[in-house]
Amino acid sequence: MSPEQRRAALEKAAAARKERAEGRDALKHGKLFLAEVLDSGSDAIRKMPVRTLLASLPDIGKVRTQKLLEEIEIADSRRIQGLGIQQCERVFEQFARKR
Repeated sequence: MSPEQRRAALEKAAAARKERAEGRDALKHGKLFLAEVLDSGSDAIRKMPVRTLLASLPDIGKVRTQKLLEEIEIADSRRIQGLGIQQCERVFEQFARKR
């Protein structure tokens, strides 16, 4: 990889990390809803692991996230873009039940 290609790749990765961080922060502070994130068209957001998304929700930490993923039978490594319709529905049902 040439130095220019490497620099471009690093800038792209930094922009994606920043976008995911902004999305998690907005979700945590109620500026963004879970449905909006799951339906997002952003590649950076869609490549975020589901466990990271759920851990970003208010009052849901890493331990509760792990329990939720086990209950709704979603792999720990699953990304948002890899969720099917039924899995998204189970996430909504389980989250609504926890509230």
